[in-house]
Amino acid sequence: MERAHSLLLNEEACGQLGEHQRVEFIFEWLNHLKKLLPATDRAHVKHNQRRLIDQLSGILIGSPGPPTRWLLAHCLALLYRLGDPVPASLMVDRCNDIIRSRDDSPSGLPTRLAAVACLGALFEQLGRMLAGCFKDTLTNLLKAMKSAESQGRYEIMLCLEKILQGLGVSAVSSHRDIYKAARACLTDRSMAVRCASAKCLQELQREAAFLWSSELENVATLCFRAFEGSNYNVRVSVSKLLGTLLAAAAEPRQTAALRPSGRGRSSLEEVMDLLSGGFLRGGAGFLRASGDMLKGTSSVGKDVRIGVTQACVVFVSTLGGSWLETNFPAFLSLLMELASHGRATQTPGDAVLTRRCVSFILRSTLGSLLGEKAQTNAAKHLCLAVAQQKKAIDAALTDGNVETRVSSADVSASQHVLVCCLLELGGLIQGLGSTAAPLLTDGSTALLDTVISVLLHPAASASLAAAWCLRCVAMAMPSQGSLLLDHCAERLMSLKSSPEAVAGYGAAVAALVAAVQHSPLGIPHTKGMVVLGLAEDLLRSASQNSRISLQRTQAGWLLVSSLITLGPAVIEHHLPRLLLLWRCVFPASLREQEMELRRGDFFTWQVTLEGRAGALCAMKNLLLHCRELVTDDIISRLLTPLACAIALLTKLPALLRSYGSSVRSWSVIYRLRVYELLALLPPHTYQESFGLVMNQLVSDLSGQENLNQSCSELTLLPPLCHHDDLPLVGPALHDTDHRYIDEQLHGSSVGGGSLDNDAFSLCERSDEAPAPPPPPVALTAATVRLFGALLPHIIPPQRVKILEQFVETVNQLKGQRQQTVQTHVCAALCSLLKHQGGVRGSLGPEEIRSPVLSLLTGALESVSPLLRCLAAEGLARLVQVVGDAGFTVSVSLLCFDRLKTARDAASRSGYALALGALYRYTGGISSPQHLSTCLGVLFTLSQDSTSPEVQTWSLHSLSLVIDLSGGLYRAHAEPSFTLVLRLLLSVPPTHPEVHHSLGRCLHALITCLGPDLQGEGAAVSVLRSSCLVGCGVMQDGPDCLVQARSISCLQQLHMFSPPHVNLATLVPALCAHLCSSYLCLRRAVVACLRQLVQREAVEVSEHAVTLVKELPRRDNTQLDVTIKEVGLEGALFTLLDRESDPGLRRDIQETLVHMMTSSATSGKLGHWLKLCKDVLSATTDCSSPVEASQEDEEADPGRDDDSSAFKARSESGGPFTALRWATRRFAMECVCRIIAQCESSDPAHFDMVLAQERRLHESTDFLVLHLGDLVRMAFMAATDHSDQLRLAGLQTLLVIIRRFSAIPEPEFPGHVILEQYQANVGAALRPAFSADAPPDITAKACQVCSAWIASGVVSDLRDLRRVHQLLASSLAKVQSGRDTCSQLYNEATATMETLAVLKAWAEVYIVAVERSTQKEAPDRTADLSISSSANVSSGSESGEAGLLKLVQSDLSTLSRLWLAALQDYALLTLPHEYASQLPDTGGSFYTAETLKQARAHYTSSWAPILHATSLWLHSTGFLMPDDSPANLSRPATPTSMGHTVGGAKSSEDINSDRLHLILGISVEFLCSPHSEDQMENIASCLRALQALLDVSWPRAKIGNDQALSVELLSVLHRLMVTRESVYVQLAVLDLLRQIVTAAQEHVREKRHSAEVDDGAEEKETLPEFGEGRDTGGLIPGRSLVFGALELCLCVLVRKLPQLSPKLASPTGPGGSVWSLTDNDCQLVASALCVLSELPSVCSPEGSVSILPTVLYLLLGVLRELVHQPSTHTVVSVGGGSASLTVVIQAALQALKCVVTSPMSRQEKSRGGWNVLLRSALNTLLGLWDAGDRAVDQVSLLTALTVFLCSAGPDVCTVEPLHMLSLQRFTASMEAKDPLVVSRCYQLLTSVFQAPPTVAVPYIQALGPPLVQFLQRVERSRPQSPEELLGVLEGVRAMEALIQAADESQRPQLVAVLLPLLISFLLDENALGSAPAASRSLHEAALKDLMRLGPQHSAVFRSLISSSPHLKSRLEAAVKGNQESLNAKAGSTNPRSAAKSSPSITLKTNFL
Repeated sequence: MERAHSLLLNEEACGQLGEHQRVEFIFEWLNHLKKLLPATDRAHVKHNQRRLIDQLSGILIGSPGPPTRWLLAHCLALLYRLGDPVPASLMVDRCNDIIRSRDDSPSGLPTRLAAVACLGALFEQLGRMLAGCFKDTLTNLLKAMKSAESQGRYEIMLCLEKILQGLGVSAVSSHRDIYKAARACLTDRSMAVRCASAKCLQELQREAAFLWSSELENVATLCFRAFEGSNYNVRVSVSKLLGTLLAAAAEPRQTAALRPSGRGRSSLEEVMDLLSGGFLRGGAGFLRASGDMLKGTSSVGKDVRIGVTQACVVFVSTLGGSWLETNFPAFLSLLMELASHGRATQTPGDAVLTRRCVSFILRSTLGSLLGEKAQTNAAKHLCLAVAQQKKAIDAALTDGNVETRVSSADVSASQHVLVCCLLELGGLIQGLGSTAAPLLTDGSTALLDTVISVLLHPAASASLAAAWCLRCVAMAMPSQGSLLLDHCAERLMSLKSSPEAVAGYGAAVAALVAAVQHSPLGIPHTKGMVVLGLAEDLLRSASQNSRISLQRTQAGWLLVSSLITLGPAVIEHHLPRLLLLWRCVFPASLREQEMELRRGDFFTWQVTLEGRAGALCAMKNLLLHCRELVTDDIISRLLTPLACAIALLTKLPALLRSYGSSVRSWSVIYRLRVYELLALLPPHTYQESFGLVMNQLVSDLSGQENLNQSCSELTLLPPLCHHDDLPLVGPALHDTDHRYIDEQLHGSSVGGGSLDNDAFSLCERSDEAPAPPPPPVALTAATVRLFGALLPHIIPPQRVKILEQFVETVNQLKGQRQQTVQTHVCAALCSLLKHQGGVRGSLGPEEIRSPVLSLLTGALESVSPLLRCLAAEGLARLVQVVGDAGFTVSVSLLCFDRLKTARDAASRSGYALALGALYRYTGGISSPQHLSTCLGVLFTLSQDSTSPEVQTWSLHSLSLVIDLSGGLYRAHAEPSFTLVLRLLLSVPPTHPEVHHSLGRCLHALITCLGPDLQGEGAAVSVLRSSCLVGCGVMQDGPDCLVQARSISCLQQLHMFSPPHVNLATLVPALCAHLCSSYLCLRRAVVACLRQLVQREAVEVSEHAVTLVKELPRRDNTQLDVTIKEVGLEGALFTLLDRESDPGLRRDIQETLVHMMTSSATSGKLGHWLKLCKDVLSATTDCSSPVEASQEDEEADPGRDDDSSAFKARSESGGPFTALRWATRRFAMECVCRIIAQCESSDPAHFDMVLAQERRLHESTDFLVLHLGDLVRMAFMAATDHSDQLRLAGLQTLLVIIRRFSAIPEPEFPGHVILEQYQANVGAALRPAFSADAPPDITAKACQVCSAWIASGVVSDLRDLRRVHQLLASSLAKVQSGRDTCSQLYNEATATMETLAVLKAWAEVYIVAVERSTQKEAPDRTADLSISSSANVSSGSESGEAGLLKLVQSDLSTLSRLWLAALQDYALLTLPHEYASQLPDTGGSFYTAETLKQARAHYTSSWAPILHATSLWLHSTGFLMPDDSPANLSRPATPTSMGHTVGGAKSSEDINSDRLHLILGISVEFLCSPHSEDQMENIASCLRALQALLDVSWPRAKIGNDQALSVELLSVLHRLMVTRESVYVQLAVLDLLRQIVTAAQEHVREKRHSAEVDDGAEEKETLPEFGEGRDTGGLIPGRSLVFGALELCLCVLVRKLPQLSPKLASPTGPGGSVWSLTDNDCQLVASALCVLSELPSVCSPEGSVSILPTVLYLLLGVLRELVHQPSTHTVVSVGGGSASLTVVIQAALQALKCVVTSPMSRQEKSRGGWNVLLRSALNTLLGLWDAGDRAVDQVSLLTALTVFLCSAGPDVCTVEPLHMLSLQRFTASMEAKDPLVVSRCYQLLTSVFQAPPTVAVPYIQALGPPLVQFLQRVERSRPQSPEELLGVLEGVRAMEALIQAADESQRPQLVAVLLPLLISFLLDENALGSAPAASRSLHEAALKDLMRLGPQHSAVFRSLISSSPHLKSRLEAAVKGNQESLNAKAGSTNPRSAAKSSPSITLKTNFL
């Protein structure tokens, strides 16, 4: 194929190819040439022009196929346009010659067609240059037309269209001739020719004004005739033509051509006259129509009416929304005339079709052309039309004069008008949602009263439509539901004696109750009881008055059915009453039923059947809506009524014989209800009745009496066929925009779906108005369903017999009746096979297969395509159910055999499809041999050009085979591609269905090859180019379904091989179809875009914009304008607003989201935000709320500019006009997504300083710079009329507050950037707290309020008060309680609102407390006497403490409400088995009936309330406040905190209840296996427990109750193991510490009281307190100490696995320490702290039993920390990692705590402790030997010192420990590291100060080395601060040694020290040049001498006198020092102080 990519055709390469490849090669070359010519230099084109023309002419006469000829024509014309245009006329002549030639050979026709195509293209491109040849050409074409076959006529029509396009106004002279030719083709027998002719006329009308003036009526008649027998494409094309012409006539474009208006009527009326003429009379001439009128027959086909309807929609759409808005009243009245015309509604079927058509016109125009404001106006006009009709009927009905009495015809006419208006009114209101509220309050229309008045209309369809309309109102505005329900229920009661009122109001009440399933806010529970009461009353009184028995019966059961839709939560309360009703309506036993049959007349039987049918429908609803309530017990209670219901089935024929047709319709409905119910019940429940039911089903399917009506295939079969096969039947079964009316084409003769067929459909859960099919049609469908479910349960012989009977019946009948039975039977059979396939059931014995096969093969040969599809699906299911490979092979052989013999197209296409479908459910085709045979047959069939139907079906089957054979098919891929391409290039365009199937094959082939298409080999690239050629052919094809298929093929190709799909050509092609009038094409386009933007969003956007720049369009569509202004994204928003198809809307939204995620953070942020803002402000509503209120303005004059800038929205803002609320809400969601996305990208998005700085240097954009826009958008949404949008706005505001509250304002330090938007936030929140705001909005606003107050943005109390007042008002509402709660919504919504308020207050209180504690913490440490700090605190008091003050005033109220809410929550979380203990009346904030709904609200809000309550209890210290709950009108709780029977409780009991409530809730929650997203709740629980345990009273309670403490510990342990969050783990350890402290306090208290009691006795005999008692045993699970140990071990082993012998690495303890993060260090430190406290909780014996563990862990941690890997040689306490230092300090502190424990001195435990401490000391001393790794000697020495100083001589002086300890110190004194040395002397000081028993041996052993060290200093003075520190610490140690000596020994020791000090001094010469360390030593020694001299004056004096050199040295030093002292003092002292500071801190830390 690469060789085809050249300017000239490579004839050599072309000649080497076979015929088929040559065709493909030429096509590829032409395709390339089409792109290459515009890009080539003009001179180059001219140079090659002649050669190119020769080559193209060669192709022209080489009989090219359709795609090739179109491409050839395009290239030829392009060549002349871009090259030299002069020779073009020669080409025209040549083409004309070819057309004239009479060549009848097979190759002649394609050449002639190609010549016609070339003429069209030449004229189109060159236009007036060829004006000279025009006349001849036209004459020639029109002459050729007369003898042309369909392809020729098609091509000539297209050619004429192009000629007209090119010549424009120059062709005027011949317009009439062209019109005549096109007129003939418009009613051609070939559908494609009709379409082409319509296109030609469409082009003609641009210049030929006569078409829409003088000739308009003729053209219209012509179009009506074109609709007769048309297909979908023809209807779309012709309706487009007719609509455009009528629009031109109504609003003429050229004033000159104005038609003479007939009798002063408006053009709109004339247009509508024409349309209604077509609708009523069709395309017949006047004479024929009047003849039909006289005969009384109507001959207008459904297709004509549907075509006229589509034309009407095109007419209005062409004129546009503003025209419709202006002319709607007139248009509506004309439409209504049509709807009420007698001829349009002669039969029920006609009436339904007419109503559908009118509804479709209204829905398609009002629904998609108008914005919300215009829709509201339209709704008013509809309402006025309804009122007018109703008035006319009322006046006529009440008029006593018989002559003027209204005829039944008028009533029926009015009903059709009312149905159309009311359904459209309902649709409009539902679309408008809560924005329709002004409609209801508008007095001029009185909408609700008008609609309610129609409920009394005598015709059922009108009153049911009114009921549906009321349901729409309730769905759009949930606040109206209860009010309307009350009104209708009240009217129903008061007008019980009027049959119309009972029927109408009954339906209305039912519809309103059924609307509740769409509203999350619900209705009050009491309303359900009212409805049930009404229903019972109606059913009871039905028999009292025979005139209204039927209506009351129906209404009663309708109410019951609707009540059941409220769901199990409501129905479980009413179930006993329902069961009673059901029992009463059926006889008590079968015998009674027998007796019934002997009495009664036809009327009583009508009422009885109506009642029982209603009861059965209610049962069906119970199974659908409340499945979990239907237990075996309930089913058993329904069995008797059920048995009677089934038994009555058999008696119906007798009733029909007795009473004739008067009961027929009731008997149909009764059977329908029985079947529907049985299909939902498990079959075993009615096992005894199987025989009866089955006989009835068989008779319904094939009985004689049911055969006379033709069956409705369309409602019965499509659900049973496979959806992939349905396109074979036609696009009408596909989803199209016109499906609503197209369905009627195939409807049965009984009529289409309509609401009055089944009033019970009002209860269904659907958004669209239900259109139940006529009862007979519904009965057939129900029969088929039940047959499928029931037959498997019948005994096998019986099954065979039934199926054989079916075969016999089908064979006996002929004609239409045979087809009816065949359809019914096959549908039943497929239902059976589908059911069995679904449950993996079997079919039964082998004998059953033969009748099944016989029925299915019979259907495969049927003339009905739907039946063939069904049979193929049935065969596939049969093979699946039988599951026998042999049988499958035999069925496929049968198909092969029949295909060999069958000659008729129907059989061949049926068996071909069966071949493909056969393996659909058996895991695909796995036999290569079978695959080859299949392909052989299908390849042959698909090339049978004599029958396009066989081609279509066999190619479709081929695509199934490709799908089912998977990888096995690879071998056949190349021949298949060749076949598909050959057919694509040769099948005529007049058979688009063949192209559909070819498209499916191509799609299947691409999928089959999959990722292999990415390959590089020659074979792969050939296949790939075949794919692209195939897609190209389909893309250029004229049929939209084919284009849609080509797009999905390219999408598939892009998925497997992205580089090979050229986006630059694909994206513009996609965008061009975005506004196509075909739904399937729009779907394909958006689905493809959705996939493309996931990978290349930016490129897609760019290509879309280039499309618009390049397109030279004459009729520039709205879409292009949109893309030009706001890019593809904006166009998608516009499209989203217009589309109603849910799947398409979802795809558009996903596409937008993908585009946003890929570009919002990479440079297009501003673009996206502006787009969302434009969408949001695109509303036609200018009465939007004003931003900031007047008083705010006055209060803050500095904010003028900000708020005035957005007082109200501009009306013509931005590129969008009048978008609906759903689109605007989506834009709001997009804003939230953008914020979330920015969070995860660049920190500068949330940092003003950084953003401004980077903005200067780079062109990126940051979110924080758009904060103003974000707040404005949130404000606009939050104050909109639409509730949904308000919720989205508040949510966005919440997100903004959370994300931006902490960002500082760089220009005003100390302020944050959100502060300037206070007024906006306040104004956005205020409407949500108004009295009429829905509870869900108020709840969301409470959340925003608490976030705003808690964010700390506003510190000034005055500003805070505004938002605080909103919360305060809602608190007052909560306090006033349930009584004032409006009865509009379900009680659960009051719970939701109340809890939202309490939660918001709780969050505010928590923040206030946290801030005040943070405020106190720094104050405590600061010196408050300093005046400045006092000023600061008083200044900020207004913010932090002020917030607490604000809350404080309401705290007493809040605390009670919080406790009440917590108690409710505690009750609601009780397990199911305790349900009986719940209070009958409900809780404080929920009612018993709405318990289930309320539970969800409690779950989402209890945690902050719990935290706030414990903070409040913490602040009161559990002391009861004095004020009693008298000032609360709402009870604190119904159970008043613990069920007190007697008098008031003591405060101790109340406190205890509160404590246990909080503990209980926390423990229950922390124990439950909840999901990860509840981290916030876990944190709240832990914080609440921490706050509680900070208070002594709860601590005492918990300390006292060991079981409780142990339970808490086990919960904490579980949390520690399951949660990785550091915060949670730290909080757990903190709680553990508090619990251990509580236990310590408890033990201490008991010991103290025992000491006081037994003061006189000896201490040793004290009773044993603490764990372990006198045995020392700890019981796991009951022991607090054991639990605490487990927890600590868990932490330590997880962070330091080396502690555990099992986990330790084999190489020895390694560098695991270095994996500790700062947080880990904190955790380990906390655990060590708790560990060290444990012995004090034990008894002496207990302490001995846990001590080994405690010491092992402490020393283990120490070991890990001091053994550093060699890379980190030193981590001393002074240096190294700060966090590690924390852990080491904690370990040493813990060690000290354990060693000094009083237990070590207790008589009973002293011995045990000593032994263990010695072992520990031994271990410690062993830690110095660390092999090759460095050891942190300092820490080890410190630990050793702890032992020496604290453990006493019994432990330390024992050999060999004593020796080893001395060695360690000696080694450290001689260490190389000066830090170790200095720390060693520091620690020695401590040892020397220890009690003599410990100190003396050390003084004796280490004194001499110490003196030697100090003597060495004179020779080697310290060079560094570290060395200096060592010397100074040595001096300190020496001093301590002197202090430790006896008085008598001291002088000698002082005499040793003083000379050493003097030796440190320098004379004045040396002092100047000495290093800093040396100088410091000199100064320190001098100071010490000055200090010690006076203390030991005698020794000093004798020393000086005896040693003159010392004296002289001292004097010199003093003298030298004198000069420099003053100067140096400042600089050296702090330094030395700084050096020694670590030692001081450490000393205070441990020793």
